[in-house]
Amino acid sequence: MSVNQITQSSKGQKGKRTSMNRPQSTVDGDIYIGFRSDFDNEANTPTCRVRLHNLFRQIEKEFDLLYQENQNLHDKIELLNEKIESASYDKQTYDCMDFDNNFPKLLNKKLSTTSSQKLKTAHKLKAQTSKIVSSFKAPHMNCNLLKEYIGHKDGVWEVSVARPGQPIIGTASADHTACVWSMDTTRCLLQYQGHSGSVNSIRFHPLKDLVLTASGDGSAHIWQAVVNWDLPGQSSEEELEGDECDDRSDTRVSTLRTPVCELGGHMGAISAAEWLAGADQVITAAWDRLAVLHDVETGLVLTTLSGHDLELTHTATHPIQKLAVTSSRDTTFRLWDFRDNVNSVSVFQGHTESVTSTVFTREDKVVSSSDDRSVKVWDLRNMRSPVATIRADSAVNRISVSNTGVIAIPHDNRQVRLFDLTGQRLARLPRSSRQGHNRMVAGTAWAEDNASGANLFTCGFDRRVIGWSVQSLKDI
Repeated sequence: MSVNQITQSSKGQKGKRTSMNRPQSTVDGDIYIGFRSDFDNEANTPTCRVRLHNLFRQIEKEFDLLYQENQNLHDKIELLNEKIESASYDKQTYDCMDFDNNFPKLLNKKLSTTSSQKLKTAHKLKAQTSKIVSSFKAPHMNCNLLKEYIGHKDGVWEVSVARPGQPIIGTASADHTACVWSMDTTRCLLQYQGHSGSVNSIRFHPLKDLVLTASGDGSAHIWQAVVNWDLPGQSSEEELEGDECDDRSDTRVSTLRTPVCELGGHMGAISAAEWLAGADQVITAAWDRLAVLHDVETGLVLTTLSGHDLELTHTATHPIQKLAVTSSRDTTFRLWDFRDNVNSVSVFQGHTESVTSTVFTREDKVVSSSDDRSVKVWDLRNMRSPVATIRADSAVNRISVSNTGVIAIPHDNRQVRLFDLTGQRLARLPRSSRQGHNRMVAGTAWAEDNASGANLFTCGFDRRVIGWSVQSLKDI
């Protein structure tokens, strides 16, 4: 990933500056200047450039080898942990049952001689024991890798699923492109090349063949995504040209470079964009600390939403009401209400680090994720405190929630875990050297009515998009 892509991407990275002291001449300034001139002349020679390139290639190969060794060690550790969990499940469950049966007897025996403080301690111990044992419970869901969508030349920030009846997904990548893929054949049907920076988010129109993308170039584009299923990879757009999207084959895919509408209003990289309920308006969130409401038909800015103290990382909208949430690095997320003429806003503080995403659920709940390694579930009717908190062992990226209330949580440590809205762990997607992601998992998306079997899609900075079959064990 180039320097320009990194600075234009939606997720800030902490950089370290190093300074080097200039060598001092031990004799006089003329000798130092002559030495610098000779060095500069030598560095410009073809031989020196070839040597430098060779050295850089060797360094890159050594780094790749070390990284692969590190991954192999992580895989071995995870395999051992899984064996320990499976071996400990029966024993821990038996111990828990025995503890629960004997616990009232122990309390009755001790009540006459112990204080109320010890009684509280005993109840706390029981709660902690139950919590520990619950982590060893067998998974509630069966998860299998079904599809892989490979073709991007850099990390994939986001994956999105089209409206029901359209078996396609969209991907937004740091390689400055967005792609539309067939769910079933895994072929890239259309590639959009209209952005000059990292494409940070992608969303399909709920009714029309339109796609909304946000980019690090400071703009959001609405573009046509009509694909011809009889000729995979061909589109009805006049501006389409042939290009390669998948390095694995010789097939050429259609490309599009001109949007139907371009949305501005920002002075920095746009991290995310989303259709508001009704799809006649679009909200964008950017690094300039602003969210902007746009009119889709005219492309004009309707309202500029300010108040966040740091860069915005994500935005999402309610499926049927004109509500939106914006997430920020200032550790807060804001709920914007556009149902009345006077737009209202509410600020929520529940995280200690950057809020990476916030999404609505069909149960009128809000789920937020953060770099503080937690996911919180909030009730829209009472947002004073979260109704459930999920603790993780790694920073959390862009989450998604299914219609049945299953939260797909992508992590920096390459894991994807599934929880319900009460905070109960349901499953973890398989991850090994042969399946799963081997870089940071950036986002997830659910497909509710896909007949091909893949109903959960994940994307990451290993340039891969994976389709998973996730089923409840009760339905198998």
